[in-house]
Amino acid sequence: MHPSEVLFQGNRQPLLLPACDHYAGSEKLMRKSIALQQELGPLFDITLDCEDGASAGNEQAHARLVASLVDSDDNKFNRIGARVHDIDSPFFAQDVEIICAAAKRLAYIVLPKVHGAAEVARAIALIESHAAKAGRADLPVHVLIETHGALREAYAIAALPQVQCLSFGIMDFVSAHYGAIPGAAMRTPGQFTHPLVVRAKLEIAAACHAHGKVPSHNVTTEIKDTAVAANDAQRAAAEFGYTRMWSIHPNQIKPIIKTFTPRLSEVSEAAAILHEAAAVQWGPIAQNGRLHDRASYRYYWTVLQRAKLAGLSLPESVAPLFNASSTELPQETN
Repeated sequence: MHPSEVLFQGNRQPLLLPACDHYAGSEKLMRKSIALQQELGPLFDITLDCEDGASAGNEQAHARLVASLVDSDDNKFNRIGARVHDIDSPFFAQDVEIICAAAKRLAYIVLPKVHGAAEVARAIALIESHAAKAGRADLPVHVLIETHGALREAYAIAALPQVQCLSFGIMDFVSAHYGAIPGAAMRTPGQFTHPLVVRAKLEIAAACHAHGKVPSHNVTTEIKDTAVAANDAQRAAAEFGYTRMWSIHPNQIKPIIKTFTPRLSEVSEAAAILHEAAAVQWGPIAQNGRLHDRASYRYYWTVLQRAKLAGLSLPESVAPLFNASSTELPQETN
């Protein structure tokens, strides 16, 4: 049996997505990002941005450009998504209709500035109706948590079956407090110390993990010093439980991927433990003076899956575990 069948026994398995979600708004940056993805492989996702990317009066043409790029041969790995205008915008429905024409190759749609779970559910209904016309029945939705209402209902939003990821929109969230949170809380170190921002990050991560969804950390606005993005990613992962993070500059992509990728020592340890566990049909084992059972096996299996998703070569000893499955990327079971 495949490890997922043994270790989760029909329960919802945690979804895994590439660790970096790279946003691009202008045509030049969109095409540059796609070229980089072709070079590096599907190690990061690309979100083509209609909300901030479309200039005033050019919304329809921009949405058509996004749809054409998603549906082009340049979308080699089908790991390109799109952020549409917010639900209250007069351009929201237009974005959804145009972009969902390419739904078969669209990785996901991102909903910004939502105010609650009911609003997300209504948006999903519209998305599904247009996606169905293009022959897609399971188009994932990612939701930006950046309003008071969305944060209050983060658990309910994460529970929606179509929702795959919750992403923290720190800048809009801080701005929504109208000066009660200082601007310094939009960046390091304030973003990791201000109580209201810390609370928001923890609520989002907890909601995601409760429902097997992916928490995506907010943007790093410092684009010249890539060490800042790497440090933010490290803290987001180690202290707040995030498994994915935004990028807004191509130079941030590799540092983010590297930071979220398990270290080789972790991969080797996980491989050794799971190899021995499989040999005893997933019963308890003792290794290096420590007891391991299915609870720890689930953790180490996730380590190996994340390493594989990040493009690392895994030890040959665990190759049979992956060969037992026909899927490269774990999919959510509803």
